[in-house]
Amino acid sequence: MKNAWFKAYLYLIPALTVILVFFLGGFVLAIIQSLGYFPLIGQNEFTFKYYTQVLTSREFLNSLSFTFYIAFVSTIISTVMGTFLAYYFLKLAVKESLVRFFYKLPIAIPHLVTALMLVFLLGQGGILSRLLIKLGLISGTASFPAFFYSKNALGIILIYIWKEIPFITFMVYLVMRNIHSRLGEAATTLNASSSQVFRYITLPLSMPSIISASAIVFAFSFGAFEVPYLLGATYPKTLSVWAYLNYISADWGARPLSMVINIIISLVCALLILVYYLASKKYLRRWG
Repeated sequence: MKNAWFKAYLYLIPALTVILVFFLGGFVLAIIQSLGYFPLIGQNEFTFKYYTQVLTSREFLNSLSFTFYIAFVSTIISTVMGTFLAYYFLKLAVKESLVRFFYKLPIAIPHLVTALMLVFLLGQGGILSRLLIKLGLISGTASFPAFFYSKNALGIILIYIWKEIPFITFMVYLVMRNIHSRLGEAATTLNASSSQVFRYITLPLSMPSIISASAIVFAFSFGAFEVPYLLGATYPKTLSVWAYLNYISADWGARPLSMVINIIISLVCALLILVYYLASKKYLRRWG
């Protein structure tokens, strides 16, 4: 028994080494630099001035609210649509292989490819706007709604929704299928309607999975970089883009500011994990 325990941990050493060296090591280095310790440019003392500079700046508040807006809207829409789509697949008795195909198709397409596809389709000079001009429905490209490079961030949200709905659908579907095959069918034999089964049995018992999936997609949307960088507004920028611009700045004194922003992003994601844990624990305690 002891040998098996020792071997199990021995097999984990390579993976744990990578995590400790690259992830945890990088995180510790980011914390050190965010505190102003950066000998490369002659800063050898720890200070909180960079945290104060970031947290009190108007740009930070605008960037934080813009990032929350994108992550929150895309997560809410994806969670609601993914949950009901999972239940719809369940009601139609769709084969799991088809659900897996629906789940894998958008994930197989990189975000950058999806972004280019939507720009060609929904951009002000894209296919849809030119078609509407041909039909005489709009007078010019300027009359077409601005999905990209604008403060509404509709194009970014659409890309996230495209990627996130299948992920949430698949995660929730697997849980709903097990619930429906046991408790749902039992409730149906007791003359419960489909809406009652969904409202009082399937949905409440699926909530831990729904919360988990929504937490994952929110954390992804909150920290994502490439799509906001390519298609985001000139101002405000998301936190990840703002951090990147500070990191590549010719002024090396901006490097600690970049690390402060990265730490804030990490703390928000960690807080989200804590909220997920507490919410899941509450539901598990309530529903057994």
